[in-house]
Amino acid sequence: MTLLAATAVTASASAAAADDGIGHVDCAQNPSMPGCDLTAESPGNPSEASGGSGSGDAEDGSTGASGTCYWAPVDGNRPAPEGKGPQGGWYARTCLSNGIGSQGTPVWLDQAPGVDLAALAQSARSQLRLPAPGIRTNPDAAPFVLVRVPVWLWVNPGSWGTRSASASVPGVTVTATAIPTTVRWSFDDATADLTCNGPGRPWKPGTDPRAASPCGHTYIRSSAAAPNEAFRLRATVTWSVTWSGPGGGGTLAPLTTTSTAAVRVAQSQAIIGSAR
Repeated sequence: MTLLAATAVTASASAAAADDGIGHVDCAQNPSMPGCDLTAESPGNPSEASGGSGSGDAEDGSTGASGTCYWAPVDGNRPAPEGKGPQGGWYARTCLSNGIGSQGTPVWLDQAPGVDLAALAQSARSQLRLPAPGIRTNPDAAPFVLVRVPVWLWVNPGSWGTRSASASVPGVTVTATAIPTTVRWSFDDATADLTCNGPGRPWKPGTDPRAASPCGHTYIRSSAAAPNEAFRLRATVTWSVTWSGPGGGGTLAPLTTTSTAAVRVAQSQAIIGSAR
């Protein structure tokens, strides 16, 4: 017979209204939550399985080997105290000792206890699923574009827009939001990259095809000598990322997505005829 022991990384966020210690994530009560690592151990001294000393109160709010305490969300429909916003909630100090559970009087906490919001924000960021930019050109890159004819560049609107993802633990949810801001275009023809704010402007019928694009490029040489007789057009979108959750939010490291397309550039040939 084996004994299941649970471990968890304790939190850094403070419990604003608590006056009897900071709660912690109790994996024994919530074994499926992120950060809990269940391992099988042989039966032995309970203090060895829990990591406690066998008596006294631990600094993180637990009650040692003979019992465990944590802050649990309660009264989900109970209104917030006057002057309190939508963040925070009602929590009660919940303890389990020798198989007997007890719960204290609910108190309002401005921030869920036992949750590392920064780590949760990073988890939400890692769950963002951002689309690769859809490259669009005019003239169309297939079958080719011409030397010295302006090429309009833009990103397909379907791949441009706000994206969000959330990460949760019991009692608190953090959301990461990514917003595309710029596109860096690389042309593979020995010219400098071009960075444009926004997705670029689509070419519309009736626009002079010789007009320069608000975000575009004019090839000045043929791609005949390039690998596969084509230049590689690359679009790299930069996304700004922010997070929001109980008690506030902040800025996270930006993300990028990239797509490439092959562009054949042909030299136009003048046709000279003779009159008869």
